[in-house]
Amino acid sequence: MGATGMVGQRFVTLLNNHPWFEVTVVAASPRSAGKTYKQAVDERWKIEKTLPNSIKKLVVVRVEEDKEQIAKEVDFVFCSLEMDKEKTKEVELWYAQKGIPVVSTNSAHRWTEDVPMIIPEINPQHLSLIDSQRKKRGWKKGFIVVKPNCSLQSYLPLIWALGEFGPKEVSVTTMQAVSGAGKTLSDWPEMADNVMPFINDEEEKTEKEPLKILGSIKNSRVELAKNINISATCIRVPVSDGHLAAVAVSFMKKPTRAQILSAVKKAANPLKNLHLPSAPNPFIHYFSEDNRPQTRLDRDFERGMGITFGRLREDKQFNWKFVALSHNTIRGAAGGAILTAELLKAKGYL
Repeated sequence: MGATGMVGQRFVTLLNNHPWFEVTVVAASPRSAGKTYKQAVDERWKIEKTLPNSIKKLVVVRVEEDKEQIAKEVDFVFCSLEMDKEKTKEVELWYAQKGIPVVSTNSAHRWTEDVPMIIPEINPQHLSLIDSQRKKRGWKKGFIVVKPNCSLQSYLPLIWALGEFGPKEVSVTTMQAVSGAGKTLSDWPEMADNVMPFINDEEEKTEKEPLKILGSIKNSRVELAKNINISATCIRVPVSDGHLAAVAVSFMKKPTRAQILSAVKKAANPLKNLHLPSAPNPFIHYFSEDNRPQTRLDRDFERGMGITFGRLREDKQFNWKFVALSHNTIRGAAGGAILTAELLKAKGYL
């Protein structure tokens, strides 16, 4: 759902020849309905990869008006809708009520109490909320799982990996690609030779969503992490893909450089025994060079699913600081949702 947008386009390229999942329906707004997928995106294809042959002939259906038809043809749905949040909530709830699981990149249900917000390597245990979600709502097969905003996924894996040292104060400045706004450099001329110092709602998401991901489940809900404060500044930069973050952290117990690198290495691939097709190996990579990671060079690390960081150095105000990078439309959006669906399958929910 939302198949013609930038994230939707990324979904169809990543799902092409996927070993577990097959795209059977593409749904979008009424203006695309009735066209083949190729016709619907021909003038606005924004992904560097070629439109998959297996998808281009599918006829686009309407997200809202054709729900009954869609429900008969799918086992579960990915949602990357770009429409009113309340409408998105209603659509996702409708599918879950019909017994169709929903894996969403949309923010509509991120703060719904019984909906888990997942980064598979960090909080797979939160999938247990699905059981209480179903019980509370009387659903047998359906459920909703969401992934977090792309802005926090470059730096949060590092904070999680260093959890044993008690991260308590985090200052992060994200430098975010134009694809995060669903645009390319060629169709956003205002970004040429320019930096925009404000991105609507990004700082709130970057500061608050980690608290749910790092939280613990109590009484069928997530109790937010309490011992960490995050302050974020989010900036749009003239880069096609990749969100770079400059991060400073204070810890309850200050680690050494060796302890930091060891902790990150130990936490690098907690999904490896599940053999998920989209899982990176390693999850996190450290660059010792002073000039890495670089957005253009390193955003595609592990097919865009890995996290890279570097410039690890002590700080006079905080304890340590570093730079981290993730691919925002792959790891941060479609690829992260696909990995979440793979985890759901491996755990028996799909």
